[in-house]
Amino acid sequence: MKIFRTAAAVTACLLAFHANAGLLDDDEARRAILDLRQKFDASQQRMADDLKKTNDDNAQLRCSMLDLSNQIEALRNDLASARGQNERLARDVADMQRNQKDLTQGVNERLRKFEPGKVTVDGKEFVAEPAEAQEFEAALATLRKGDFAGAQTGFVAFMKRYPQSGYKPSALFWLGNAQYALRNYRDAVTNFRSLVTADADHMRAPEALLSMANCQVELKDVKSARKTLDDLMKTYPQSEAASVAKERLAKLK
Repeated sequence: MKIFRTAAAVTACLLAFHANAGLLDDDEARRAILDLRQKFDASQQRMADDLKKTNDDNAQLRCSMLDLSNQIEALRNDLASARGQNERLARDVADMQRNQKDLTQGVNERLRKFEPGKVTVDGKEFVAEPAEAQEFEAALATLRKGDFAGAQTGFVAFMKRYPQSGYKPSALFWLGNAQYALRNYRDAVTNFRSLVTADADHMRAPEALLSMANCQVELKDVKSARKTLDDLMKTYPQSEAASVAKERLAKLK
């Protein structure tokens, strides 16, 4: 607006000069015209300079805005990338935690296979090693399959390897049964007696006495059989084995 007002003022001066030209001589008129032209040219130059500066400022402003826009877009991309990385990192951490948990559980399970643990056999709770339990169960499985010779070998080997085992009373009972089936009555009597002597409160003790009496009968030792049955009825009067012993004792002569 300032530029346009300056141009208008110069134009008005020119018109006023021409209106009064007759009053001035030629030299003065020329000097006045030159002066006015110089002022007009100067004004035009200032206008051109101001316009150029304005254009330059606008161009610089556009460049700055474009640069700012590019920076904002770059920041948005960086933020999106960072969010993606954080999400991947969170997934990786979660996967690592799951893998660590699975690994820990696997290690604990493998360790438990080698660590002693509580077992309950024939009403008795005790601590046994995994290998100990496996060997006892293997011998018992052999007996259940009817392989009495294999069961005898298995139980004898078990008691040699684990002489203080909590399985020992049960192992003696089943070993005696395997020997009875093999007609190895004397060894069976020895093992049944060992069970009763070592653990008179064992749940298999009444059955062991009854089986021992059966072995004595097979050995034609009726006197010992009668005494064993009598001891069974006196020591375990409420047991099922005592009822059977009473019937057998009545039949023995």
